[in-house]
Amino acid sequence: MQRYKIIIEYEGTSFVGWQFQKNGQSVQEVLQKAIFNFSKEKVIVTGAGRTDSGVHALQQVAHFDLKKKIKKKNLLHAINHNIVNKSVTVLKINKVNKNFHSRYDAKKRTYLYLIINRQSPLAIQKNKAWQIRKKLDIKAMKKGARLLLGTHNFSTYRAAACGAKSPIRTMEKILIKKNKDKISLRFTSKSFLQQQVRSMVGCIKYLGEGKWTLDNFQKSFKSKNRTKCAPPAPAFGLYLKKVSY
Repeated sequence: MQRYKIIIEYEGTSFVGWQFQKNGQSVQEVLQKAIFNFSKEKVIVTGAGRTDSGVHALQQVAHFDLKKKIKKKNLLHAINHNIVNKSVTVLKINKVNKNFHSRYDAKKRTYLYLIINRQSPLAIQKNKAWQIRKKLDIKAMKKGARLLLGTHNFSTYRAAACGAKSPIRTMEKILIKKNKDKISLRFTSKSFLQQQVRSMVGCIKYLGEGKWTLDNFQKSFKSKNRTKCAPPAPAFGLYLKKVSY
């Protein structure tokens, strides 16, 4: 039995998320079916992050075990050839130690959120970025983001369905950049709560629009109360950018 580590890119619009679900197609299901099609082995593809419905990935990491011996180069081609949904592709594959675990061994995860701040409707980036027409105050957004750095109770930003044992997380890095009408927000932490990034972006957007003062933002965060959170940003602007080991 050989364990393989794969790096995957996917456009999440048509998926119910990473994890297998009965109510629609998942990224995990697409990969498992592709592997079965050529190997005739039922495998479980375990991902580093369980992205929600509509969320994209630039470099999702996963692992699976295979009994059949196949050359690495041939295996990469075989998986991609058998993927029916072309919104998913495997970028890289490596043999790893049987003790490697894509989820539990991850040291850091970086998520990227894209905002397009303009009046004209989106064409190329439709379903791939959040369009906000009102001009955003980047300085105010950065001030709010700085308050989230470090170890805190992130209950305000936690989805009701979140299964994490603790709401305590450590935000290692937040980077907000503006290039013309494109605003990118990057968040790095060892792990995130369900809907945490989208909820943080929603609150940071309220700051940028002037709907909240910095004091309002801080009170919402410190309340540890989900009902005090601004509406979460839509899923289609969110990308799992990188997983570090």
